[in-house]
Parts: sequence; structure tokens; C-alpha cells
Amino acid sequence: KYYPPDFDPAKIPKLKLPKDRQYVVRLMAPFNMRCKTCGEYIYKGKKFNARKETVQNEVYLGLPIFRFYIKCTRCLAEITFKTDPENTDYTMEHGATRNFQAEKLLEEEEKRMQKEREEEELNNPMKVLENRTKDSKLEMEVLENLQELKELNQRQANVDFEAMLQQYKEYEEEQKRREQE
Repeated sequence: KYYPPDFDPAKIPKLKLPKDRQYVVRLMAPFNMRCKTCGEYIYKGKKFNARKETVQNEVYLGLPIFRFYIKCTRCLAEITFKTDPENTDYTMEHGATRNFQAEKLLEEEEKRMQKEREEEELNNPMKVLENRTKDSKLEMEVLENLQELKELNQRQANVDFEAMLQQYKEYEEEQKRREQE
């Protein structure tokens, strides 16, 4: 393009775009879900043309939260979900139900148990001592089991080099006899 010498970019009028403007993006389904209207299963990784918008008045530590609108592949019902930066995940809003995730439930249960234990330890110094002895006892048992497994593997993997050499010599002698015959 040709720009004349007296060109001034400041004179170009700016477009006034709304804050909640929607963009069309190509994305993959972030989790397995099932459509509420037709029951179609949408697996994780299925590609969609989605509308993306910034959620107004929702921010997590300065990070904007985005909402995505996709359509069911079978019935074309609208499904929406949004980002959840606090848990590094996505939250389903409406149009579908998220399929069961055992790993996520297990992590939440572990966090809850850890929190309960910490709260209990803050209030009761004897509980701290009990938990510490339980942990050390468990660690000792794990180390003993590991040592047993190592010893068992060493017994099973014991190699007798003398017997192998003797067997190889016998095999060579047998082959020499056959050649001479």
C-alpha cells in the first residue's frame, strides 16, 4: 500500500466496539458432557465453532473469565460453559450435564481430608504427635515392603555364571564331536 508523506494515523476514526462483543472461535470440548435435550454424548476433544464472550463483572486475580456457546451436534441445542481459573478447569452452565469424573472427586476428597487434619492439629497438640507417629510407622512399613521386594527380585534374578560357562563348554564339545563324526 502507498502511504503519502502527509499521512497521519491519528486521523483514522476508531471503531466503537461494545465490551461484551462475541467472537467466533474454534475450540475443543474441554470435558465429556451429555446434552440435556436429546441425550447426545459429546466427548472431550470434539471440535466446535463457538461464540466466545468475556463475562461481565467476573474476574479472578485479574484474569478475565470467558463464556463459550456451542451447539449440540444432534439437536442444535445451545450449550454454555465458562472458564474457571481458580480450579484451572471449566464450569458447565446450562444445556448439558458434565459426565462423572472420578479423578476430580478423589482430589477434592484428599484436599478436604488434608484440611480437616490440619484444623484438628491446630487445636490439639496430642493429635499432631499421634499423626506424626502414624506417618513414621507407615513410612517404615513401606520401606520394609520395598526392601522385601528387592530381596525377592534378587533371589529370583540370581545368575550362576560358572554353570552357564560349563553348559556352553559342553555344548561346544558336543558340536565338535558331531562335526568329527
